[in-house]
Amino acid sequence: MPQERIPAAGDPRPDPEALLLRAKEEAKRARLRIFFGFAPGVGKTYRMLQVARELVEQEVDVAVGLVETHGRYETAALLLGMPLLPRRKFAYRGSVLEELDVDGVLTRKPRVVLVDELAHTNAPGSRHQKRWQDVMELLDAGIDVYTTLNVQHLESLNDVVAQITGVRVRETVPDAVLERADEIELVDLAPEELLVRLKEGKVYIAAQAERAATHFFRRGNLLALRELALRQVAEHVDDDVLEYREAHGVDATWATSERILVCVGPAPASARLVRAVRRMATRLRGPWVAAYVEVSGRAPLAEVDRVRLEAHLALAESLGASIVRLDGLGVGDAVLAYARKHNVTRIVLGKPTHARIWDRLRGSLLDELVRGSGNIDVHVISGDDERTTPTEAARVPGASFEPRPYLLASGLVALMTAIGWGLREAFHVPDVEMLYLVAVMFAALRLGRGPSIFVAGLSVATYDFFFVPPYYTLAVRDGRYLLTFTMMFGLGFVMSALATRVQRQERAARSREERTRALYALSRELGGSQAEPEVAEAAARQAAEAFGVPAVIVGEDGAETAWPRGAALQGSEHAVGKWAKEHRTLAGLGTATLPGAKVLCAPLVVGNQVLGVLALRPEAALPHEQRTFLETFARQIAFALERVRLTEQARQAAIKAKTEELRSSLLSSVSHDLRTPLGVLTGTASTLRDEATLSPQTQRELLDTMVEEAERLERLVKNLLDMTRLEGGELALKREWVPLVEVVGSALSHLEHLLGTRAVHTHLPDDLPLVSVDPVLLEQLFINLLENAIKYTPESSPLTIRARVESATLVVELADQGPGIAEGDEERIFERFYRGAHQGKSSAGLGLAICRAIAEAHGGTLTARNDGGAVFEFRLPLQGTPPTVEA
Repeated sequence: MPQERIPAAGDPRPDPEALLLRAKEEAKRARLRIFFGFAPGVGKTYRMLQVARELVEQEVDVAVGLVETHGRYETAALLLGMPLLPRRKFAYRGSVLEELDVDGVLTRKPRVVLVDELAHTNAPGSRHQKRWQDVMELLDAGIDVYTTLNVQHLESLNDVVAQITGVRVRETVPDAVLERADEIELVDLAPEELLVRLKEGKVYIAAQAERAATHFFRRGNLLALRELALRQVAEHVDDDVLEYREAHGVDATWATSERILVCVGPAPASARLVRAVRRMATRLRGPWVAAYVEVSGRAPLAEVDRVRLEAHLALAESLGASIVRLDGLGVGDAVLAYARKHNVTRIVLGKPTHARIWDRLRGSLLDELVRGSGNIDVHVISGDDERTTPTEAARVPGASFEPRPYLLASGLVALMTAIGWGLREAFHVPDVEMLYLVAVMFAALRLGRGPSIFVAGLSVATYDFFFVPPYYTLAVRDGRYLLTFTMMFGLGFVMSALATRVQRQERAARSREERTRALYALSRELGGSQAEPEVAEAAARQAAEAFGVPAVIVGEDGAETAWPRGAALQGSEHAVGKWAKEHRTLAGLGTATLPGAKVLCAPLVVGNQVLGVLALRPEAALPHEQRTFLETFARQIAFALERVRLTEQARQAAIKAKTEELRSSLLSSVSHDLRTPLGVLTGTASTLRDEATLSPQTQRELLDTMVEEAERLERLVKNLLDMTRLEGGELALKREWVPLVEVVGSALSHLEHLLGTRAVHTHLPDDLPLVSVDPVLLEQLFINLLENAIKYTPESSPLTIRARVESATLVVELADQGPGIAEGDEERIFERFYRGAHQGKSSAGLGLAICRAIAEAHGGTLTARNDGGAVFEFRLPLQGTPPTVEA
């Protein structure tokens, strides 16, 4: 019998005999391919039929055992030409049900059979109760099966789906069937598109679609089901990867969907806990989060504890954790709320080391997390096996004692006692204990929670000593005063807690407001910047104001923009910025990289690009919260730089596209207009050269024709050049103060030979103001308009030019009495290369486009309308004050 070969230690090569055995087993085994989706209507059946048709084209024997089209035309169309196997019919409650004919498939025995809806329940009388059992029989018979399945039909997810959708799915498939699949193809579709398909009736008929949209097909349900489907396919892919690793001797690990949250605090044991959770996350191949909870009403951490906490969070971040800071009334509630919101699967905290009596008095965090975790696993671990030094063990929160607040608290109680004594002796005020409550509140607001509780206890003792008989002793003669003492201390304690909580919330709100205001100011400044230098200057200024330190923006090309001026990077500080840019992470003061530097650098990252670096020069290391804010700040700057770049790229692309369009239109539109005068010139010149016997009269006529065609060609080329300059923005206006009558008269003189005997009526009032225009361009506008009127109106049709002033706007109209403009062409005639329906009239379609471009370059408008002929109206805003001209 063959023996199995065991590879030597460290030999990554697989056993060849095992590979051969596996290959033989694979060759004998029928393959199951499942087209997997997250909801009906995503296209599973359609995709299955597409693949089947591809196999048919490859001459693979494919048969359709059972496919449900649900009345969808596109799906039914794919069945045309496919071999369909007869279905088996069952009579059931007065109707006929059609099911897969297993015996028919086994008799036909195709290479591949298509069986839709794997989770379907067969009609009574069928061989098997479920369709998946039919499929398993076909697979055992050596027939490959292609089938479809939705994620909600998996047995293991039945409760999860019911919790998400509120619908209990009755037809389920054992997970073993999915695990049996040799290939799972995810048929995915955006939930929004699926909802559109549902609305269009491509999933269910109208009545069913309306009911489904309000229940199962809600967007939230679809998103959750989609995630479940993706995870199932990912797990199947992971199994395939494991098989591949085993076959090829790969021993590396791969990631999973686990998510771990570790509770971090200032206690020295938190460092050990962080490292232990890092190892756990590595084993589980999942992301992890380090969370710290700031409890409302609790005294702020002492400086030594705050420093240690920041070190623990920095350690967790360096080990790959995401850092979150939570606010809440209690640690347990805040942690559980975050865990539920972010789908945390495991919560990890350290073993309690304090005396059990504190759990009785303050409550147990461990007990609170375990009882409230629900489906979330709670792990209690000790971390690394390293010992805590006695010095570290002594540094617990609140261990740092500052005597000054307590001395001030004692003085405050003494002051209240003196005031109460004076009021009692002078006015016989009976309720001096209220003064002590004022002292408690003042101490809570100004001195902190510890001194305020101290004030509460000292107030009770002082009140008893000075105001409760027997005086000047702590003895109590009347037992009713015990209730007074209890109420005084209890109210003082509660007021202290409430005042401290309000003060803490105020500080947190103020901090959030400052950060929000800084981001708003940054967004406003960056939104108004249109170029990279403007963005860099605004970003440096806002960063300096937000963090209160000098700031420098280093561009991608190394250019620096500093605020205040002169705060540029010096010497080795450039290396910090270079490291941050290359590694796409924070570097410098207070980080794990180059912590001794005087600057803190944050890369400006957008996607896969690093557009620069934001450098700060703080006096001390920034706390983690400020570093997180710095990263957010840098991200906003990077977005602004990307926006400016994309805008410039879009502008360049638009110019390039416009140029290409203009070039293509030019070649297609003016080729005929260029060839015609060139042909005439060539023909006329050839005639003059070859025909020596032409009469002088004929020669003169030919020369006149050549001149006329050359002038026509010159006008065409000039229009093309003018249009190119206007469209490319290369034309600069040379404004002068000129009278309108002078420009109009020059244009008429230029066209005198074309006007001939045509009547031209001008109505230009003498009081028209001077206009600030480019006289050459404005003359060209009138020349083109007049040429257009001359070309498209009879010679006997008069032309009229009128001008007037309306609301600081000069209005000039050119009217003719010709056929006018075709209806609907009032705007199209101003498009480049557009030619109206005028038979026998040749034009490049540029004249009116040039006229409008000239008008818009002057800040005016040019429009056309019909009014007994064509009327072109040119409006020019009157700007500035014209110079005084003597009469």
